[in-house]
Amino acid sequence: MRLRPVCTLATTTILLFGGFAGAASARGSHSADGAGGAVAPGATGPSGTTGSSGTTGSTGATNPTGPLSDLAPIVLSKHDSPTAVYSGPVFELTATGLVPYAPVTAPSTGATTLAGGTTADTSSASTVTPTGLPQLEVPGNTAEEVQVGGLGLAAAPEDAPLVVQQIIWAANNIIGRPYVYGGGHKSFHSYGYDCSGTVSFALHGGQLLRAPLDSGQFMSWGGRGQGQWMTLLANGGHIYMDIAGLRLDTSSANDPSNLQGPRWRPLRPTNVGYVKRHPFGL
Repeated sequence: MRLRPVCTLATTTILLFGGFAGAASARGSHSADGAGGAVAPGATGPSGTTGSSGTTGSTGATNPTGPLSDLAPIVLSKHDSPTAVYSGPVFELTATGLVPYAPVTAPSTGATTLAGGTTADTSSASTVTPTGLPQLEVPGNTAEEVQVGGLGLAAAPEDAPLVVQQIIWAANNIIGRPYVYGGGHKSFHSYGYDCSGTVSFALHGGQLLRAPLDSGQFMSWGGRGQGQWMTLLANGGHIYMDIAGLRLDTSSANDPSNLQGPRWRPLRPTNVGYVKRHPFGL
C-alpha cells in the first residue's frame, strides 16, 4: 500500500452554499430540446437510448432516476480492472451542441506512457496542464477517463446534472499539476494542489464552495453518507472524491500509474477509515 500524503490544513474562512435544490433532477441540459441526448453519426436514435447514434437532435429522454441503484459507485467491483481503458464513443460540447470528439495527438515534450493507459508530461510544470480543454461527455451515467494532450482527463456522463458535469470539467483544469502541501488554499488558483485543495477546486467549479476547506472540515460538510452522483471520502489527514464512477485524488493508492498530484484514478477496492459525505441533492 502506498502512503498517502497528509494534507490537513487550517482554513480561516468557510462559506458554503446551502442545499443545492433540484440539482439531481437537472439531467443533460445541453441539447436543444432539453432531453440531453448526445449527437453522433447515424440516424436519429430510438427514444430513451443514450447518445451512441443520431445526427439531428437528442436520442431520447435521459434516465430519470440517476445512476444505478441511485448511488454512484465508490468501490471498484471485483470484476473491474484498475487498468481498464474506455473505448466507447466520446463527444465534445460545442456552441452548436454535442459532436463526436476528435482526439488530440499527445505533445512530444517528455510524455511518458504509464500503466493503465495514463500519460504524464514531465518536461516542465508550465506544460503539464493543457489549455483550452474540451468539455467532453460520454453516453450514460458513468464518467470515463479519456486521453487528451497527453493527460488522462474525465469525460462527464451525459445523464448527469449540469453541476456534476461542471465539477468534472473544472477538475480537468488541474489534472497533472504537482502535489504541493497547502496548494489551493490561499487561492483556488495555484501552481500545485494538495488533496483538499484539489477537491475544493473541483467543488468551486460547480459553484458549491466559495472558499477552500481542509480535509478535517470536509468531514462535516454537506450531507452524511454516499451520494447519488458524488461522494467525498475524508478523514483528519486526507480527502478524495468519487464522482460518477471516477476518483479524483492526489494519492496514488490503488492506482497503477503511481503518479502523485491531482489525477483521475480508478476507484479503490475499499474506503475503510474515511467518512462519507456528499453535496446536498447530489
